[in-house]
Amino acid sequence: MRYNQLGNTGLFVSELCLGTMTFGAAGENAQWGLIASLDQKGVNEIVARSIAAGVNFFDTADVYSFGQSEQLLGQSLKDLGIKRSDVIIATKVHGAMGNGPNERGSSRGHIMDSVDGSLKRLQLDHIDLYQLHGT
Repeated sequence: MRYNQLGNTGLFVSELCLGTMTFGAAGENAQWGLIASLDQKGVNEIVARSIAAGVNFFDTADVYSFGQSEQLLGQSLKDLGIKRSDVIIATKVHGAMGNGPNERGSSRGHIMDSVDGSLKRLQLDHIDLYQLHGT
C-alpha cells in the first residue's frame, strides 16, 4: 500500500480509503435500506481485510444509516483491537439527524452537537478529518 500525507497535518493516509456508506441494517429506513446492508459481523470482516491490505483511512458520515455506520465502524475497531493511532478516521456533517430545525445544516450549533454525537458513536476521542457533507 502506498501512503500520502494528508495536507499539512503530518498524517499519512493510504491511497485507498474504505467508505462505509453500506454499513448499517437494511430496511430500517427507505433511503438507507436500499444502500446499507452490513451488520457488525460483515463490517468486522471488511475492516479486518482492509487493515490486512494496508488501508488505514476510513470514511463515514453521521447520516449514513442515521449513525449506524459510525457506530458499526467504531465497534469494529474495538472488536478487532485496532489501535487508534493506526487508523485515520474521517466523518461528515450536514444532513438531517432529526426533525428539529437545528438538527441539520452547517450552523455552528449543529456542527458542535454532531461532533459530540459522532465521537460517541465511533467510541473515539478525536476525529482526524471532519468535513461538511453539503452546503
